[in-house]
Amino acid sequence: MEDKLVTLAIYTFEKAQILKTMLETEGVDVYIHNVNLIQPVISSGVRVRIKESDLPKALSIIESSQWLKEDVDEAKEAAKREKKILIPIDFSDYSLKACCFGFNYAHSIQAKVILLHTFFTPLSASAIPFGDTITPYQVDDDELISHMSEKAKADMEKFVKQIKNKIANKELPDVKFTQAIEEGVPEEEIMRYSKMENPILIIMGTRGKNKKDLDLIGSVTAEVIEMSRVPVFAVPENTHFSKIEEIQKIAFATSFDQKDLVAFDNLMKVVRYFGFEVYFIHVSEKADAWDEVKLAGIKEYFKKQYPALKSSYHIIDSSDTLVGLDNFIKKNQIDVLALSNHKRNLFSRLFNPSIARKMIFHSDTPLLVLKA
Repeated sequence: MEDKLVTLAIYTFEKAQILKTMLETEGVDVYIHNVNLIQPVISSGVRVRIKESDLPKALSIIESSQWLKEDVDEAKEAAKREKKILIPIDFSDYSLKACCFGFNYAHSIQAKVILLHTFFTPLSASAIPFGDTITPYQVDDDELISHMSEKAKADMEKFVKQIKNKIANKELPDVKFTQAIEEGVPEEEIMRYSKMENPILIIMGTRGKNKKDLDLIGSVTAEVIEMSRVPVFAVPENTHFSKIEEIQKIAFATSFDQKDLVAFDNLMKVVRYFGFEVYFIHVSEKADAWDEVKLAGIKEYFKKQYPALKSSYHIIDSSDTLVGLDNFIKKNQIDVLALSNHKRNLFSRLFNPSIARKMIFHSDTPLLVLKA
């Protein structure tokens, strides 16, 4: 009987090559999977696989390696760190909706919540390229900034009191939370704070689809989605649930890009503790036999990697991606749409907004965006 392969570790492409060389020197056959042979520089989601019969020998080699030991120790140390959920707020009703979901999710995974409010001042105006949109200041800058800061503090105190009242009334779970107020361009401050605190998830509220389309370019949530390396969960104010346990169906949109496999691994890190059904979907303008072949390959991959996962696979024929996704979501009563968001330049962001950015304003379905 042929010796089956098992996954020994998941590393960046560079580390996987080092481990492969190390094991093969000791006589262990190594196979690297999930590598794009056309662009082998992809540095995440690479699986190092070996024959099952070689597993004891490979493990002993790893245990005796100082390089790998340091890597394992670092992973263990990261696991011990306090898990954090970052919730940027602007004191609106949809920010409160985000908090409801964030506090319930934090309670489920025993994480801490950070409420972050940012306010824009004249000193931040240099970040805006359109100088004629700012009227001349009528008051001294220091006085204005002081006034805005005091207003932000007062609004934060009022919002925190509202949260504490909901906790006292059992409307929200009692989880540890802190609050912070920062001055500057909101999306830039959120990104800076995210890098400093290293949350496992950013949860943000969004307006419903009946709001102004003009928000498409300027929305802070849309900008954070484009910039963040941390998963972002966008919660519309009309979302019908407030707990992750209430999620029954997740649609994961794929373009058959290898990066989508990495993004799905990131999705499983966020929701791996909860039972749900995943719909893998691909929107195509016209029927393509090659799409069916690639979908079959993805189906086989996920069957092996996540054998307990309840899933189904669908190709949506639609000339309009948004309409195709929206119709599928309504027909199948999807609770959350998940997708990866590849890095895009400013020009394409302004004149050809990503699917993730468009979906924020097009749908009342929560959106989970993952960086591949």
